[in-house]
Amino acid sequence: MVLVLRAIARLIALLLLLALALLGLATAIFSIQGDTRALSLPTLARHFQLPPLREVVEDFLSQLEADGPVAWVSVGGGAAAIALGTLLLIGALVPRRERLAVLEENGTARLAARRRPLAQIAGALVEQVRGVTDERTRVRLRRVGRGGQLKVSAYHSRTFPSTEIEQRASAAVTPLADAFSLRLRVHARQGEGKTSVD
Repeated sequence: MVLVLRAIARLIALLLLLALALLGLATAIFSIQGDTRALSLPTLARHFQLPPLREVVEDFLSQLEADGPVAWVSVGGGAAAIALGTLLLIGALVPRRERLAVLEENGTARLAARRRPLAQIAGALVEQVRGVTDERTRVRLRRVGRGGQLKVSAYHSRTFPSTEIEQRASAAVTPLADAFSLRLRVHARQGEGKTSVD
């Protein structure tokens, strides 16, 4: 829910900034000349039809001051606008909760690691395996509860069979995966590869 509100808030902020930039550009261009010439602020006001708009707004405001259905519609619209603004503020200001791989939890104390350092540790363990020329590791954590998945791609030279590399790489990172309750998937591939840690 917070992610959706955050995305909507960013989209609205982008649209408002774009509209503000265009309005500022139009104001700057129409400030070049004075009086009522082509590039003047009175001409810009006429293009936006501000005098007729003022009359419409005055009529609407006078209807709002009186009792009747228009007043109740405006109350409902105002309440909806306040609720929408509150939701957008929640989406913009609530910090995103970072998912952590939990090693040990005891009451209120918790020993955990972030995904990227954990993937880097796994990558360092795989690089020490004989025959591995490069590695790519990725850690995905569950949204709720402990555990997740550790994917390892080990690149090796032609002199070593893939099955042997998979076994050695699995043996190297299994203690780490077990400690953090991660399901381990190891793939061995021939080639140099390209180091990438997510």
